[in-house]
Amino acid sequence: MAYQIALNFEDGVTRFIECKPNEVVADASYRQRINIPLDCRDGACGTCKSFCESGSYDGGDYIEEAMTDDEAEQGYVLTCQMVPESDCIIRIPATSDVAKTSLSTFKGTLATIERLSDTAIGFSITLADRAGLGFLPGQYVNIMVPGTDQARSFSFSSGPTADEAGFLIRNTSHGVLTTYLRDRAQIGDAIEFNGPLGSFYLREIKRPALFLAGGTGLAPFLSMLHKIEQDGSDHPVHLIFGVTNDVDLVRIDELEGYAQRIPNFTFTCCVASEDSDYPNKGYVTRYITPEHLNSGVVDIYLCGPPPMVDAVRTFLSDEGITPASFYYEKFAGSGVVSEIGESHVKVVDSDEAFDARMALELGAAQLVIGNLSDDQITRFRQLAAATGEHIKEGRFVDPVAFRDANSAFHLFTIEATGNRTLLEAYRKLLVQEYMGHVLTPSIDLVGDITQDHVDMVEAFAVGDMERLRRIIVDHNDHAKATMRAGIEKPGSKA
Repeated sequence: MAYQIALNFEDGVTRFIECKPNEVVADASYRQRINIPLDCRDGACGTCKSFCESGSYDGGDYIEEAMTDDEAEQGYVLTCQMVPESDCIIRIPATSDVAKTSLSTFKGTLATIERLSDTAIGFSITLADRAGLGFLPGQYVNIMVPGTDQARSFSFSSGPTADEAGFLIRNTSHGVLTTYLRDRAQIGDAIEFNGPLGSFYLREIKRPALFLAGGTGLAPFLSMLHKIEQDGSDHPVHLIFGVTNDVDLVRIDELEGYAQRIPNFTFTCCVASEDSDYPNKGYVTRYITPEHLNSGVVDIYLCGPPPMVDAVRTFLSDEGITPASFYYEKFAGSGVVSEIGESHVKVVDSDEAFDARMALELGAAQLVIGNLSDDQITRFRQLAAATGEHIKEGRFVDPVAFRDANSAFHLFTIEATGNRTLLEAYRKLLVQEYMGHVLTPSIDLVGDITQDHVDMVEAFAVGDMERLRRIIVDHNDHAKATMRAGIEKPGSKA
């Protein structure tokens, strides 16, 4: 049988190819006129190295210079050697232009228009070539608005195998597409879109998943649930659907249907308005429980307006939770996607976060040096020593445990100030989140982190502020260099 392979390019374009039995991905790609990067064809140069996000395969033969065994274990593949054994999703480190491909355009007719509420419209399109449309649940397309030269981006609300392409959009007074659907649209109108696009899509479910939807950000999750119903899930999936007003609660019947048909799926709805008659009032973060977060062993998918995305990120940081994966999609009121991403970490962002931590710690040191009791110094020494329990021979034995111990150490002097404003500012830093996404046992530490901690405590104990300042600055340099090594390491998800 042939397998469906999704090739995701760096510019967001996704193209689907069919791979025949025992056919390597590169050959299948070229056969279908998509020129992914390739050179030697025998696993020797590494030019075609890509990353397989899901699916099973035979990695074939290659030499160490082309790809290390460590990279192979993480999911990297050489497309000139990789033979799929199931449907796969592969990230190609090149743009679609380099691969001499582009967005596909699909033509169809308007099949349905449904005014779901004053704030939401659902519609569907019958395609002339439905078999030619492939997409990953969660992705979006650019819909050309009939009668205009404008396009708007919206996520599929239908599943990848549904007969029609369905969408759920916000009914705004000024929206170009909503104005068309309200005022001029007729069933049977010609309409087209191009795509699919975006890196916000359902990955293989390997652990509990938490879906967070805001308003019509529910659309991609309806598409994902369609896929989950088909494939099943061995892990729990919980959706929290938050809206502003009662009338915004749409497609609840669909969610209830999925909850009945998918054994591991549950959902919660909430309404932000204080005037709501709905029993669950407040924002989505109010209904995220420790059970949903599973101590960080969870994949979080979030789709909503920018303030909601930012609020959830802040909530997770305040809770000290770094999920195994965090995928998000921000959208503007017009439906235009403003940002799609994963919790990737850039060097500049990491450096800024650690520099901010250093500045706050230097300020805290000025406030508490010479004022710590003997019991506090003893406790501080214990926290310093605790970080060393998770390091061996210059590498992390348990990065998660180290991160927690390290956080307790650095938080000690901040809390000792008794200054709530300082503590609040410290807790807003993304240091913990960045560390959670970057630190792995394979990273070589720069400097002796535990010794830095011990030296800090001793400087506090003798009241030597000048020495303490030098240690904190040097320790910050060590921390930034270690993070940089993790971010730049091949295979890092940062």
